[in-house]
Amino acid sequence: MGHSSSSPKWDIEKDIPNLEGKVVIVTGGNSGLGFATIQHLVRHGAKIYMGARSEAKAKEAIARLDFGLGKKGSVEWLELDLGDPRKAKAAAERFLQKEKRLDILVNNAALAIGPYAKTSDGIQDVMVVNHISPFVFTRTLLPLLKVTAKEPNTDVRIVSVSSASVTFVPETVRFRNLEDFNMEYSGTFAFMKRQGQAKLAIALVTKELQRRFDAENIPILSITLNPGTINTEGNLALASRQHWLLRPIFTWLSNHVTPSPAKGAYTQVFAAVSPIARKEKEKYGGAFLMPPAVVSKPCKATENMELAAELWKTTEDLLKEIGVEP
Repeated sequence: MGHSSSSPKWDIEKDIPNLEGKVVIVTGGNSGLGFATIQHLVRHGAKIYMGARSEAKAKEAIARLDFGLGKKGSVEWLELDLGDPRKAKAAAERFLQKEKRLDILVNNAALAIGPYAKTSDGIQDVMVVNHISPFVFTRTLLPLLKVTAKEPNTDVRIVSVSSASVTFVPETVRFRNLEDFNMEYSGTFAFMKRQGQAKLAIALVTKELQRRFDAENIPILSITLNPGTINTEGNLALASRQHWLLRPIFTWLSNHVTPSPAKGAYTQVFAAVSPIARKEKEKYGGAFLMPPAVVSKPCKATENMELAAELWKTTEDLLKEIGVEP
């Protein structure tokens, strides 16, 4: 992956530190960027939990991993269904029964772009899968993340995958209530606005988490990012849903122009483990990264801390309404 003058000089093949003794969760880890992220980290000794709905798909993915010489790292399945916040919370609680530390949480799983739909709780599905369930999952794990961060020689991080689609969201976006969460939008790019709204929520939670960690003097790094357009299964599936005339063009572009998941995972692997981010905490804490790991401000809304506070409160209120303690 190329580097600009503002990108860090960091080599994903050579500069990942020793991760022996570190415990990591990667959601959506059985395919695409999640799988690639796990592949990079497990070779360096991490103990990784692969968050996925299907045990069969998770085990098949684990069997495809290259653990490297000596097989110092390990990967096991963590049942995780982000379609229901209750199940997301239960998954986090199961993890807490297994482990006494958590060094890195990579919130990678996401719902692909699709038609407007709501869950059984009456909340837009893209907001549930991309924001509300990861919010519950992360909040449930926070006590353990904080305990781990207080131990000597630790480098605890929360990495959440957002998207450049945040730029499609109108400047008037709000998160005051359920109606705001369920915005359907209109026009040709309505689907991108819905996706962008959910990805904006991810970026705002990242900012608010970092603000809270800093206020409590807890040395956890919270970072969000746009990985870029990558030749993943999800991107190819999106291409397959295009008009018959565009379908072969999109598929060709995905296969021949966009980077592979192994290369495309650069930005999120950097966010998860690069010593540069820890050394330059003021620069990277709460940051939004664009490939290759460049600190960016994709739109004004991602920097709006009042909007972040509004989102946080409304998310908690909606969760309580459906009987989930955040």
